[in-house]
Amino acid sequence: MSSAKQRAYQLWTVPKDMLPFQLESGEKLHELEVAYHTFGSLNEARSNAVLVLHAFSGDSNAMKWWYTMVGPGKPIDTDKYFVICSNVLGGCSGTTGPASINPQTNKPYGFSFPIPSIRDMVRVQALLLDHLNVKKLIAAIGGSMGGMQALEWAKTFPDRLKSSIVIASTTRLSPQNIGFHVVGRNAIMSDPNWNGGDYHEHGGPKKGLSIARMLGHITFLSEEAMYEKFGRKVRKHGRNSPLSFGEEHEVESYLWHQGSKFVERFDAATYLLLTKTMDYFDFSDGYNSLEEAFAASSCDFLIISFTSDWLFPTEQSRDMYRALLRAKKSVTFSEIETNKGHDSFLLPNPEMEDLVRAYLEARR
Repeated sequence: MSSAKQRAYQLWTVPKDMLPFQLESGEKLHELEVAYHTFGSLNEARSNAVLVLHAFSGDSNAMKWWYTMVGPGKPIDTDKYFVICSNVLGGCSGTTGPASINPQTNKPYGFSFPIPSIRDMVRVQALLLDHLNVKKLIAAIGGSMGGMQALEWAKTFPDRLKSSIVIASTTRLSPQNIGFHVVGRNAIMSDPNWNGGDYHEHGGPKKGLSIARMLGHITFLSEEAMYEKFGRKVRKHGRNSPLSFGEEHEVESYLWHQGSKFVERFDAATYLLLTKTMDYFDFSDGYNSLEEAFAASSCDFLIISFTSDWLFPTEQSRDMYRALLRAKKSVTFSEIETNKGHDSFLLPNPEMEDLVRAYLEARR
């Protein structure tokens, strides 16, 4: 098979003798499936693997959602690397999560699904790598929530990767970040079709989920990017009454479109649980400092931030960089100038692409 082509979507059922899987919360999963894609070929030494870690609303098909970075001839080059990407624990794109059937009730888990931690997600990924007989990674790489997982890999499995590449991410959310999540969750739970989280047979809280996504999408963009993309333009069919609340401004139409697209592919309970996962993540929890939390890691680090990212601003990446220097770890830091906001890591960016390409090549 040409490495230019993705391998088929695969679903791994974790064997019974490896279950139950106990989460950090103490809750146990007695059935566990992991959806994943692989791209490229594993070399004879099984030493060319790269793990791609998706952000909040991503899935395992990295060559689709990270088309600028993953593929033949691209920075994460599938002609050189064996690229693995799985849907996270608690997700809604194949891996066991709220939309999965609870074996104890024969109904979807819904809101009863236990909140996974970032470490739980990483531990499931490690089980998948064992299944694929991949002992060590050239890199674990991800942006946003994917960057949190890349950090956790360096702490939980320090002997299993050469490098951790953390893009547009943070070691813990700010109160403002958590506040945005609170509003989004309340939009979903206030929808009459939320039904206490037992909604899978009745269509679900589509309006609430759409509004939550609209709010979230604003945080992904910068003010400059929104002015550049929409300005204050009013659509021709707008202002059709003295006081109109339709999709008059271009930005309104865009946000409604993003919200309506999102509900077609995402599960409401997954939205609630994964935002909580991010809220609870604190890389230095249980340590006296961020420096001390990095002490157990043995890999190299590449930290990338973007000047216009106000969701996870550069100063948070600088905090990581300084802590890694104090811990005497090998770290490279780059702040990339762009007006595209937090979503910059998903968009074409030659500076980021060249940096990641060279960084991976140096560690082959």
